[in-house]
Amino acid sequence: MMSCEVAGKDNCRMGISGVMIGNGAGQAACPLIPASINGASMNFSLILSLVSFTATLYICLEVIAGLRKMGNLQGVAPLAGEDVPRVSVIVPACNEAKTIEPALLSLLNQDYEDIEIIVINDRSIDGTGGVVRRLQREHPQLQVYDIGELPDGWLGKTHALDFGASRAGGEYLVFTDADIMMKKSTISRAVARMRRGRLDHLSLFFKTDTVGWILNSMIIDAGASLLLLFKPWLARDPQSRYFMGVGAFNMVRTQAYREAGGHRMIRMHPIDDIMLGKILKRYGCRQECLLGYDLVSVRWYATVGAMVDGLMKNAFALMDFSLSHTVLAVGAAVVLSIAPPWGILFCGGPARLFFLAAAGLRIFLSLHCCRFMKISSWNVAGVLISPYITCYAVLKSTCLTMKNRGIRWRGTDYALEKLKATEPVLSRIYGKD
Repeated sequence: MMSCEVAGKDNCRMGISGVMIGNGAGQAACPLIPASINGASMNFSLILSLVSFTATLYICLEVIAGLRKMGNLQGVAPLAGEDVPRVSVIVPACNEAKTIEPALLSLLNQDYEDIEIIVINDRSIDGTGGVVRRLQREHPQLQVYDIGELPDGWLGKTHALDFGASRAGGEYLVFTDADIMMKKSTISRAVARMRRGRLDHLSLFFKTDTVGWILNSMIIDAGASLLLLFKPWLARDPQSRYFMGVGAFNMVRTQAYREAGGHRMIRMHPIDDIMLGKILKRYGCRQECLLGYDLVSVRWYATVGAMVDGLMKNAFALMDFSLSHTVLAVGAAVVLSIAPPWGILFCGGPARLFFLAAAGLRIFLSLHCCRFMKISSWNVAGVLISPYITCYAVLKSTCLTMKNRGIRWRGTDYALEKLKATEPVLSRIYGKD
């Protein structure tokens, strides 16, 4: 840490803005730097610390209060009796040979009586087809369809979901992924909640069985950001503009899905799960998002690098493919997550106290999220590092998408021009719908 000593004066310390400022309130500024610069630096640091503390306090209060308003599917009694509606579970799979077998076995093990499982092998080249065909021979109730070619104007996953939905015969549809594990009562509890709440759409938050404290810290940060943006506890309010959808578990009443237009309305949108929630809410459907950490889980990413690669598809799309939105998001991350630790080290007086309070609130929020997500609190150790990696991933996604004029996902290229023509995911909440 740099300092300068002048006769009769205290040491000066490098401020967060890059100039020398006093050690604390009432201390003399360094005479080697003009007083106007010292004063401007101190004012900037104080303002930045106040903004960081105030914003972090608001986020903590909003997210923690919101999470406490959300129900838990574990508390819903499974549907009992003979009058059970048929449920069609649709599982798209593109190169999922390593994960699809345990996922399908967890579906086949459901205690729900009337269930059909539809697997869509979407142009896989890694042996996924062989795995699902073997499972079909062992479990004839599995329906398996192969897609060999992607029609123009579709993303692979949205097309696979639409393809599966068109062949489903259930009163309810469940859209899930090929790496999702469900406890045996998940479907029966979800149907019970749909019926008792007279819902058209139910989504569930899931537990991430991920190893590594940095990786888990990134997931905590991403989860807290999504909670703040979408406020899923408000999705059940028909007067609210907020909506939610979760790719791991989206249960929809079939009639409502088809009347709202289904995945055909979002055929080129990379964030298909949340967008499904959006079009259903706009159509007037009753929806709810519940905590499903005890019932639904996934080994989301194996490494930090894998998560960064995964964000290449969705990060810029969440920003509505807008460079200004990306700059705003990264700037917010700097103010909220990156600036406080540096401010504690290099600022003095009230600014240091506000930065310290902001950092403490962020750790407190992360610990609270760990408790709700049912993961170890030791993962909070990564909160000092994870914002840098997340910002890097967002910027990399933005730069690569703009440079390549599109995204490449699961071996297929999608043009940016067509992606930008899709409906923005955040427009209903933060702009015109």
